[in-house]
Formats: sequence, structure tokens, C-alpha cells
Amino acid sequence: MIRKIVDVKNPLLREKSRQVTKFDKKLKELIIDLKDTLAAQDDPEGVGLAAPQIGKPVAVFLMRHEGTERVVINPQIVSQSLLAEKKSKNKKVLEGCLSLPHYYGPLTRSTKISITYSDEFGKQHEESFSGFLAQIVQHELDHLNGILFVDRILEQNAPLYHFHGDEWEEVELI
Repeated sequence: MIRKIVDVKNPLLREKSRQVTKFDKKLKELIIDLKDTLAAQDDPEGVGLAAPQIGKPVAVFLMRHEGTERVVINPQIVSQSLLAEKKSKNKKVLEGCLSLPHYYGPLTRSTKISITYSDEFGKQHEESFSGFLAQIVQHELDHLNGILFVDRILEQNAPLYHFHGDEWEEVELI
């Protein structure tokens, strides 16, 4: 079922998500809702969606990009490249969020990340991601920890832009 995406102002997005303990019918329904909701996004199109974004504060996210789809449950970071390491190779990528549609900012994220996680069937995996997939994983992990991409914008003292129609406007950050 397509769910309403929680707006960035909702305090639920600031909560740390609970770990999944049961791989049951309720979890399967949540995953279907995540898949349906992400597939329905076209303005803007999404590449990832975390359970808190549809009002469920549990450690589950879905990522979908260029044929790669993962349901990620209870992720834990095993390793990640440092932002300061080879800074010239860490190019900024414009990032946005379905909970704050049409707002984007250039962020530097780790270029590689390895995580352990369970899939929707409860099977454990360890997987490494690089490039844009690493950025998606980090963005969704932040959601599970109550962190929004605008927090990262502020941390990095990066600009935030609003895209309206076909025009970009820089937003004043306090």
C-alpha cells in the first residue's frame, strides 16, 4: 500500500529506530508498503526510503537504483572510508530527501561503506557499497538514527537549494 511520506517537520524523523526482532507478517507488510511507496515517487523520484519516513520507527530501509534493490534490516556499519581521506576524490554529490521534496544540497559522504544487515527473510549479509550506492546507504542509515540530510548540510556548511519549476534558488540557513 502506498503510504504518505512523513514531512521533515515531524518529530518521528528525529527518533532512533528500533531493531527488528520478528520477521513476521507485519514486517512483510511494512516492506510491501516501502516498495509501493518508493515506486510511486516521481516528483521527485526516490532511490531510497526508510521505515521512519512512512511513520514506522523501525530499522528497515529500501534502496533501489539502476537495477539494484535491497531491503536492509538492522544495518550495522562494518567499515567506511573517511571523509578526510583523499578529500579530492570525495566529490560532492547533490542530495535530496523525499521528506523534504525539491530541496537539495551538495554533500560529501564516504565513498565506500560496508555493512552487515538482514534481508526480508532474516538471512544475514555483509556487503560493500561504493559511489552513489554508498551515498544512498549512508542517507538511509542516517534516517534510522534520526539524522536528516539537512543536518549534514549544516555540518558541512554547504548551501541548500530549492528547485521550483526549472529554477534553483539558494535557501538561507539559520
